[in-house]
Amino acid sequence: MLEVKNLTKVYDDGTVALRDLSFEVQDGEFLIIIGLSGAGKSTLLRCINRLIEPTEGQIIWNGIDVTAASSEQLRKIRRHIGMIFQHFNLVKRSSVLTNVLAGRLGYVSPWGSLIHHFPPEANQLAMRALERLGIADQAHKRADELSGGQQQRVGVARALMQDPHMILADEPVASLDPVLAHSLLGHLERLNQEDGITILCTLHYLDLIQRYASRVIGLRDGELVYRGSREDIRSMTDEEFKEIYGEEAERVSAGLTDGGI
Repeated sequence: MLEVKNLTKVYDDGTVALRDLSFEVQDGEFLIIIGLSGAGKSTLLRCINRLIEPTEGQIIWNGIDVTAASSEQLRKIRRHIGMIFQHFNLVKRSSVLTNVLAGRLGYVSPWGSLIHHFPPEANQLAMRALERLGIADQAHKRADELSGGQQQRVGVARALMQDPHMILADEPVASLDPVLAHSLLGHLERLNQEDGITILCTLHYLDLIQRYASRVIGLRDGELVYRGSREDIRSMTDEEFKEIYGEEAERVSAGLTDGGI
């Protein structure tokens, strides 16, 4: 279980990105985080694995205080927390296989990680991950030869190489068209259901949220302003909607205003 307790993040310029945020995520949930741009969604995900250092509060994962972990402890924790980025974060000139193998860096020695030296079985794991994502035939192509949808599947395969218990997906379909977005989220849903991987995902479109979330939380100005199930968000009232998106926001048929969400 993931417990976020009184989490606050204030950046050096004084921007308060998160304010006293508290919630829990049960193992195996597909939690979707919603809110306007600048609401604190990306900061929240990056605080969970300490890519960004919280200012105050605690993040407890399976009984371990992530916020108090030493560098060595954090390295071990991060082995099992996959991260998927909006803009893929691939090494464009490297092969697909090399990019996927990067997900295994937490399992090799610090020296081995510097020279990207992996044991033979790592290549087998990488190929199996690519097979699960349906792109094993692309393994030896340069990453920048692939389409956007394929590149994001490489990102998922890379996260899968960590043997993750949890995946943090930061706007993973923002660069994809609706068909590819459903395809990518379908892959995440299978990992969630077949492997029991907990998914925390930020999304922009109401139809996707309703389709894939097991539970939803909403942020506004860094504060938690909404909690609900998939059924709750399908029946969200105008008052609840405006609490997240502001008085001037209006719902549209397939998504949400102000750039989606």
